[in-house]
Amino acid sequence: MSEAPDPEVVDLATKIFDLARQGDAAALAAYVDAGVPANLTNDSGDSLVMLAAYHGHAEAVVALVARGADTNRANDRGQTPLAGAVFKGEDAVIRALLDGGADPAAGTPSAVDTARMFGKAELLQLFGAA
Repeated sequence: MSEAPDPEVVDLATKIFDLARQGDAAALAAYVDAGVPANLTNDSGDSLVMLAAYHGHAEAVVALVARGADTNRANDRGQTPLAGAVFKGEDAVIRALLDGGADPAAGTPSAVDTARMFGKAELLQLFGAA
């Protein structure tokens, strides 16, 4: 029998996920520095990096990666932050993730697969998959 989560903890987590979606790099950095896990995930398996990346916030991605966030952590659907950034056409986020060690071949579909699907030859070249 599992205990219901503390409503205050749920509220805080919701706030932190919203900060990632909004790209508030300074607030995210402060929360992670205060002890929030850099790889915190929501009920869909989306990490803070995934949410920041998908919503186009390169500065937030850099802040999270600098604090140990895993750039290759896939969500429950097997999608990685890099594949999401390719899908959304977020070039600054793509570069931030690559600088942070993201693997273009990770995930399903991978960033390479996504770039191929959308005919993004320049990204295939960047990923060494052209």
